[in-house]
Amino acid sequence: MAVDVLSEALIQRPRAEVAAFAADPSRAPEWYVNIKSVEWQTPPPLAVGSRIAFVAHFLGRRLAYTYEIRELVPGERLVMSTAEGPFPMETTYTWADEGGSTRMTLRNRGEPSGFSAVVAPLMAMMMRRANAADLARLKALLEAR
Repeated sequence: MAVDVLSEALIQRPRAEVAAFAADPSRAPEWYVNIKSVEWQTPPPLAVGSRIAFVAHFLGRRLAYTYEIRELVPGERLVMSTAEGPFPMETTYTWADEGGSTRMTLRNRGEPSGFSAVVAPLMAMMMRRANAADLARLKALLEAR
């Protein structure tokens, strides 16, 4: 069973500011509740082909994975993916202007295998909840500036 979770938030800050903050992997631990550390595997700045290692905690487990940047349109779209572990995943961010604010979408898609496939519906529900919390945290951080 495929997992496809789409979340969005309206952030009352300019698109360029929201995109620059959210697309900076070094800032991920500030707004992603589950991400504990980030390490660049390739030198910054972010570009197609960049590789970034993340350590996260999700559903009581420690997860270590490396994302590779697949697509980058500054201020509009970022696509990154990992093929590692039992749950290969693609994450997409998009940013759009909306009445002086920015609509940010966060989409996680993947095809779990093994035991992860059995618990895919639970994973999707927990990812939806985590993504909503992460976007709320991002919104609060940026709107407090």
